Amino acid sequence: MRRLITLLILIISAPTSTYSQVKSVADYLNDVTTISTRPDLKAANDYIDRNHDQILREWIAITEINAPSGHEQQRAKYIEGLLRSYHVDVHYDSAGNLIAVRKGTGGGPVIVFDAHLDTVFQPGLQIKATIKDGKVYAPGIGDDTRNIEALLATIRALNEAKVKTKGDLVFVFTVEEETSFKGVKTYVAENKDKINQYVALDGGYEGFTYAGIGINWYRHHFIGPGGHTRSRTPPYSATLPLARAIDRIYQLKVPTDPSSNLNVGMLGGSAVVNAKAADAWFTVDLRSTSNEVIADLEKQIKTILDEEAARVGMTVKTDTISATPAASIPRHRESYLVRMAEAVHRVMGFDPPITNAGSNNGNIALLAGISSISTGAGPCDGSHSLAENCEIEPFYKGIKKTLLLEVALAGVE
Repeated sequence: MRRLITLLILIISAPTSTYSQVKSVADYLNDVTTISTRPDLKAANDYIDRNHDQILREWIAITEINAPSGHEQQRAKYIEGLLRSYHVDVHYDSAGNLIAVRKGTGGGPVIVFDAHLDTVFQPGLQIKATIKDGKVYAPGIGDDTRNIEALLATIRALNEAKVKTKGDLVFVFTVEEETSFKGVKTYVAENKDKINQYVALDGGYEGFTYAGIGINWYRHHFIGPGGHTRSRTPPYSATLPLARAIDRIYQLKVPTDPSSNLNVGMLGGSAVVNAKAADAWFTVDLRSTSNEVIADLEKQIKTILDEEAARVGMTVKTDTISATPAASIPRHRESYLVRMAEAVHRVMGFDPPITNAGSNNGNIALLAGISSISTGAGPCDGSHSLAENCEIEPFYKGIKKTLLLEVALAGVE
């Protein structure tokens, strides 16, 4: 008891700063403002201003290397060739992620910046970017090559200005973000004890997210006898219960608060025109910031599937393609990373929307208990479409925002 009392006295009488790291919003703003006015940071920004054309050319060159999810090697090799001249440690990990480490001087945190290599487009697609009315158009120009190029440009700018950070900056160019999260899952599993903060560069520009939306993907099958075009349906074609089920699923009430989404994206049936499907299937993409909402929608969808299968004497088979629960860390909105990121955005002139509905590699870091946010380096439209496009001029400001975030988080002497 005497020892406990002595310890309490020491704690109470100790300076507040020893035991509390609580800082106000104004403190973070002052810290970031001070960093942003340093001569070496100004020199780094000057480098970006002087190299607009080079940055744009390189951004387009990376985009024109098609990189379907699972087939990122050609793009990775191109980026590796650039990184080899940047005085960073470069290697691949077991998943095929390309990793570059810019070592700090010591005494600072390890900060990971992630941009994914893969796209949603099919193998063999020939990509040619076009520029019109201040925008650059190409499949994948925004998701995610704007952020790949942002990281490459910031490394060059930091080197050119001889900026020395205390902590290590780890740049991870991940594979298979669009499909299985294989790249980030492998990287986080192998390195989670070494990571202090994780920044996923994907969507966004003026703001950022600090929690992850749950994303569950399913493939639902109706299994029946199949038959010829002349066979009577029901019961022969499994496409009938499929069509009825999809219609009912789209009539479900999907909440907007908490943020939630439902989509039927893919369909399949028989392989030839004159056959009735013995196996008709469709996919469902469920998303919500609430795991309870996802569970409720799953239950309602199962009821619909079972009822429509029973109606025509068929069976249901469900494959879970991927399941990632909603990810959050208690009080993360008040964390060091989130407060610092907010200050960076405000110093850059943004009034940032800050939300809890991220759906990218940052989710995996959060699920591992690693403080993480997701943001982006430029305003873009038409993601995942052939008409994808990004505004060019704001992209350079987005690179500077990324640069300031890197330095603010890693710390400088």
